[in-house]
Amino acid sequence: MEFKKKPVFDFIKRLFDFFVSLIFLLLFWWFYLIIAILVSLDDGKGHPFFVQERVGRNGKLFKLYKFRTMCLDAEEKKDELMDLNEADGPVFKIKDDPRITKIGKFLRATNIDELPQFINILLGSMSFVGPRPALPKEVAQYSDTDRQRLLVKPGLTCYWQASRNRNDISFEQWMEMDRKYIEDRSLWVDLKLLFLTVAVVIRHRDGR
Repeated sequence: MEFKKKPVFDFIKRLFDFFVSLIFLLLFWWFYLIIAILVSLDDGKGHPFFVQERVGRNGKLFKLYKFRTMCLDAEEKKDELMDLNEADGPVFKIKDDPRITKIGKFLRATNIDELPQFINILLGSMSFVGPRPALPKEVAQYSDTDRQRLLVKPGLTCYWQASRNRNDISFEQWMEMDRKYIEDRSLWVDLKLLFLTVAVVIRHRDGR
């Protein structure tokens, strides 16, 4: 499938990403500080932020920022847990991951751990809406069709992220949803996905 280029949309989207992320960071820097302190105090050691290399638009690598939700040696312990992987495709996911810290469970449940990605959005390596950024070793296993999701900037949310049943969505369905976004992308679609994501987060927080 060949996707259309949308330069006007991309320009407006970048302006929106830049100014909204800048305003948010200026207004809520104190909240970031509080969460960073709580993360550090939770296990008494380690950096409050988790920095990991991800694959961006056209395969360009960038550093993704999140609040740390796992123990410091989480990556080393991953190999020991591979047999427990509940996701299909080149993705690793465990529902009750033993590497997650106490505050990490809260941060993940409320999606607060994703807030540092506003820095990625401000810098231009990510957008508010777009396919979720993948790990290099995941991309290495992509088919040519899967790699189409790298034609646009990765985002904080997407069709998959805004789905209430996202944990039940197969890898192939996920890739298809990303291709659908690239084909349909517009200001209206972006705004709709942002509102849907907020609604999903609120419902999940309330246990619905």
